Amino acid sequence: MKKTILIFGMLILALLLLFQFSKYAVISGSLKVELIVAVIAIVFFFIGVFINKKSLKPNQTESAEINHNKIKDLEISSREYEVLLHISEGLSNKEIGEKLFLSESTIKTHVSNLFLKLNAKRRTQAVQIAKACKII
Repeated sequence: MKKTILIFGMLILALLLLFQFSKYAVISGSLKVELIVAVIAIVFFFIGVFINKKSLKPNQTESAEINHNKIKDLEISSREYEVLLHISEGLSNKEIGEKLFLSESTIKTHVSNLFLKLNAKRRTQAVQIAKACKII
């Protein structure tokens, strides 16, 4: 967060300096207005390209490795694991049942079993614990 604030602060400072330089150049008559506008447009173009590249770069701190041993240690069945994945997508019990071709009461049973195995009280807490254990 501090790095982002520092970067944007430096960008604002650079733009302010550019505007002050352009104001001085216009007053002294040494530069034309079109040239100043072109320089400002080029600066904004490169800032836009830089921000776009930063925002499109994938987060490298996350690892896509799933800890299959932890799933076995917690004794989570393959069907319960499927339900957990759908819970992490934010689906309701009814939506999960429709996707897996199961009744809503069966999904509720799987969710209850997941809560017991993950020692969670809520769906969000179960997802947090699963992410901490690197099983989703």
